[in-house]
Amino acid sequence: MDMMLHILAPELLLLASSMALLVGDTFWEKRYPALTFQLALVSLVMIVGVILATFSTESVQLFNGGFIRDGVADVLKVSMLLMTVVVFVFARDYLLVRGIERGEYYVMGMISLLGMMVLASAYDMVSLFMGLEIMSLALYAMIAMHKNSSTAVEAAIKYFVLGAMATGLLLYGMSLIYGVVGSLRLDQIYQAVSIAEPTLVLSMGLVFVIVGLSFKFGIAPFHMWVPDVYHGSPTGITIFLAAAPKIAAFALMFRLLIEGLESTIVEWQSLLIILAVVSLLVGNIVAIAQTNLKRILAYSAISHMGFVLMGFIAGNIDGYAAAMFYVVIYGLMSIGAFGVILALSRHGFEADNIADLAGLGRRNPLMALIMLVLLLSMAGVPPLVGFYAKLVILTQLVEVGMVSLAVFAVVMSIIGAFYYLRVIKAMYFDEPAADMMDAGFATVSLRYGLMMVGALVLVLGILPNGMLSLFAQVMMY
Repeated sequence: MDMMLHILAPELLLLASSMALLVGDTFWEKRYPALTFQLALVSLVMIVGVILATFSTESVQLFNGGFIRDGVADVLKVSMLLMTVVVFVFARDYLLVRGIERGEYYVMGMISLLGMMVLASAYDMVSLFMGLEIMSLALYAMIAMHKNSSTAVEAAIKYFVLGAMATGLLLYGMSLIYGVVGSLRLDQIYQAVSIAEPTLVLSMGLVFVIVGLSFKFGIAPFHMWVPDVYHGSPTGITIFLAAAPKIAAFALMFRLLIEGLESTIVEWQSLLIILAVVSLLVGNIVAIAQTNLKRILAYSAISHMGFVLMGFIAGNIDGYAAAMFYVVIYGLMSIGAFGVILALSRHGFEADNIADLAGLGRRNPLMALIMLVLLLSMAGVPPLVGFYAKLVILTQLVEVGMVSLAVFAVVMSIIGAFYYLRVIKAMYFDEPAADMMDAGFATVSLRYGLMMVGALVLVLGILPNGMLSLFAQVMMY
């Protein structure tokens, strides 16, 4: 029992905190409106401390092998928890100004985070499905919170319908794999598939699993929900969607494809190559035609997920570690970019078009500088961390002999730099409209938080080896 509590402590604490805040918020919402927010932050930081205090690279399993606590899970959980803390801090004033700041936002965020943490530790297909559904259902509710906004409700419906379809495809693929292997546990699936003869049913199951994963990752051509949901959701909710769920999607793909189906790498590698190429093409080319900044960042996310796929395509530990590094770094950069939009917004004005950033270099030099650093990092300009994240992925591709794919990724990155430079040009060379001289409400916490994110993007670009070495180390066990 003590061992079980030791392993499950982060999830149990998060579940207990979420339920306590859900009930407690109904009592203190009017008298202490900030208490749920404050207690949510304390709970998340405490859970980070618990994980770090008990961190180990050794693997321990529970529930007949359905749940695992290992280094990969702990690193992913800490990343998601810290990003959620930053998102809550960044989003609060934005939601408060618009009258949509309620305790449910933090509770739903924590419940969604619980699903993400279950995904990180899931070691059989039932646990994976449970974690995915817990995460997704809470996200649907978060997007629809702003019920007076037709665009938010439309975004929630689109996300729900397409997400349900993706979940169905993923579940059908899992059922086909179970029909061939006769087990739900990932380690037993790995052993059975490695000695079994390839069959049509197994191949079909693999295809359905990858299609379902592609929906969750927002990978082209299964990306149709990403720009609409990013654009339609309030920015305070979009910032949550853009960070931690991407890491959870990485955890889902890692557990299924690497720990369960790595012996079929020849089959899924070719599928991922196609998806990565299409994602880079769609993400970088379609983004050029966009004028809305949230849609640009949505298509940018699609192209970045193409790079994450390339880490899986490399098919070795260093490639998987590089993919983990990339998805965590992308989450950091994404939080920063949407945080700047939050900082420049005010009541009745979203600051989510390129034209809204015109002349920002003169109106608010600090926000312009932070946005400049983040956009250049996303474009892959040295010495920022986005450059190093791309470099380690491309290095792994070259080492395994996929030079043409690496060259294609470089060309797409150069094309993608165009739409980042459009935003930079607007910030520093365009004249703002007469009614745009107000630079927004950027609170002290948001301003200093964005400064820290910008500094991290620079520091991790100069000193990335420690973080990458940690990811490679946990992958080996």
